[in-house]
Amino acid sequence: MPDADIDTDIIFPGRFLVLTQKAGLGRYAFYEKRFDETGCERPDFVLNQPRWRGAAILVAGPNFGCGSSREQAPWALADLGLRCIIAPGFGEIFQANCLNNGMLPIALPSREHALVMAAAEAAQPLTVDLKACTIALSGGLLLPFRLAERARAALLEGRDEIESIRQNAGALIEAFEAKQRRRQPWLYADATTAG
Repeated sequence: MPDADIDTDIIFPGRFLVLTQKAGLGRYAFYEKRFDETGCERPDFVLNQPRWRGAAILVAGPNFGCGSSREQAPWALADLGLRCIIAPGFGEIFQANCLNNGMLPIALPSREHALVMAAAEAAQPLTVDLKACTIALSGGLLLPFRLAERARAALLEGRDEIESIRQNAGALIEAFEAKQRRRQPWLYADATTAG
């Protein structure tokens, strides 16, 4: 999907924002691009084409996920089956939402991105190795990518942001709560004893 500036309204149209369950949102991903006015698939849309249907990696153009901060965009992409998006750059909030929801956004410099895009357009297999932070292309070419260690560890361990906070600051939180419980016990009173 080489187009630049695919915003979150294209990824997940605003008219579907009333849907707040993660499950089932994949059917609305890229809705106007995937379907015509009658609800039939557009055969020219990349993810409707047989060789890319069900792909787990999306190679996208620059500034993918720009626009509003709707978290439903990465939810819909994940429900569609995508696990990784490779682009020259992302909307900042979209990138954070991807990481917070278990999806890997990889930003590559122009030269490396062009190699990956060419391989994707030729329907050549791509393999992303999160442990080694590499993308393997056919012919044995390995392209490194960067990812903050905290984000990489969270993705590898399947932790979301809350689980990461609990792991990194759990002891501090427990100590604070114990201290607060002693100083302000009424905050922890059983609901049946509240007056």
